[in-house]
Amino acid sequence: MLKKALNEKLTLLKSVNFPRVYKDSSKRYSVTLGLGGNLGDLPRRFNKVGTFFQKSPLCDVVQTGPILKNPPFGYLHQDDFHNTVMVVKTDLQPMAFLRYVLEVERKFGRKRSFANAPRTLDIDIIFFEDRKINSPKLRLPHPHFHERDSVMIPMAYMQR
Repeated sequence: MLKKALNEKLTLLKSVNFPRVYKDSSKRYSVTLGLGGNLGDLPRRFNKVGTFFQKSPLCDVVQTGPILKNPPFGYLHQDDFHNTVMVVKTDLQPMAFLRYVLEVERKFGRKRSFANAPRTLDIDIIFFEDRKINSPKLRLPHPHFHERDSVMIPMAYMQR
């Protein structure tokens, strides 16, 4: 794993699968996901999540960004987070894909206790094509993504 300090608070991590461009997919919809967590070996978990998605018939991984190690926000009394972005393709509609992502989080040990709590894995849908959705369960694009280093820095390293 290669590490590069961006400043005193942010470190960029690169490995075999982060960042990486995979072969394109014939699935219909392009979805940008934000992955994060701060419990356990996150680079290893991100690799496992990517492999899980690749083996799933429901989506294909198209591209990943580097991993960013960054301080927590909201609830500050916890370990630093690791975050990355991943572009996948799917044939699922947004709400069905959200249900799928929530199930993947649970499979990888996600427990919801309080807002901004420590977690094994958090998967946010940042973009689903160019759709705009504002429902109680899903807001697209993800609100405030453009204000978060945890999304913007890994996305800046991805091919367009």
